Amino acid sequence: MSKTALITGATAGFGKATAKLFAANGYKVIITGRREEKLKRLKTELDNETDVLTITMDVRDKDKVFSQIKSLPEKFSNIDVLINNAGLALGLASAQEADIEDWEQMVDTNIKGLMYLTRAILPGMVKRGKGHIVNIGSVAGTYPYPGGNTYGASKAFVKQFSRNLRSDLLGTGVNVTNIEPGLAHTEFSQVRLHGDKIKADNVYKGTLPLVADDIAETVLWSVMRPAHVNINSIEIMPTCQAWGPPAFYKE
Repeated sequence: MSKTALITGATAGFGKATAKLFAANGYKVIITGRREEKLKRLKTELDNETDVLTITMDVRDKDKVFSQIKSLPEKFSNIDVLINNAGLALGLASAQEADIEDWEQMVDTNIKGLMYLTRAILPGMVKRGKGHIVNIGSVAGTYPYPGGNTYGASKAFVKQFSRNLRSDLLGTGVNVTNIEPGLAHTEFSQVRLHGDKIKADNVYKGTLPLVADDIAETVLWSVMRPAHVNINSIEIMPTCQAWGPPAFYKE
C-alpha cells in the first residue's frame, strides 16, 4: 500500500516541487494552498502518476484546518508524512518602521498555521506508531540580518518547536525533521517585496541560488531514511552564500 504525504503551500516553490517528487516516488499526495486554480493545475499534472487530493485552505484558518483533516476521504485519511511548507516573509523594513500587519501575517502563517496542521495530524501518527513531520524552517531562524526581525523569529520558533516535538514524541515511532534553506530562487522574494519583480530579481542577480528541487530532494531523502534514523535538522545554503562578520556601529 502506498504511503500518503500532505504538503502545505503546494501551489508554488518548495511545496510544488516536493509534491511532484513525492508523487513520482509512489506517494499519494494531499496538496493544499490558497490558490485553487493552481492546485487544480498541479493535480492535473500529477493525476497520471498517483492519487491526488486537493484542499483549498489557508493554514491560518484554524477551524477549517481541523475540519478538513477530520473529514479526509478514507483513502487519504492515514497521513504518513506531513510537510509543513506554507510560509512567507513580508517586508524588509527595520522593526521600528515595519508594517504590523505584515508581522501578524507572518506569525499567523509561519507559526500558527504550522501548529494547527501538526496538532490536527499528529494524534493519528502517534496512534499508528509511525509517521514523519517535516517542517520547512530557514537559516534566518539561526542567523539574524537587518530587516529579518519577525520572519527570522518565526523560523526560530520552527526550529525550537521541531526540537520539542522530538522530545514529546520519543518512543512513539514518529520522526521530526527541520529543513533550513538559505538563499533560494522561488516566489519568496517577490512575495516579500509585495510583488515587485524587478527588486526580487535583483536579490538573485550574480548568484547561483538554491532552487525548489534542491529542497524537495532534501525533504524526500530525510523521509526515506530507515525508521530508526531521525534527521533532526539540515541547514542547506548555496555555495555562493556564507556568513558575515559581526556588525558594529561607529560614531
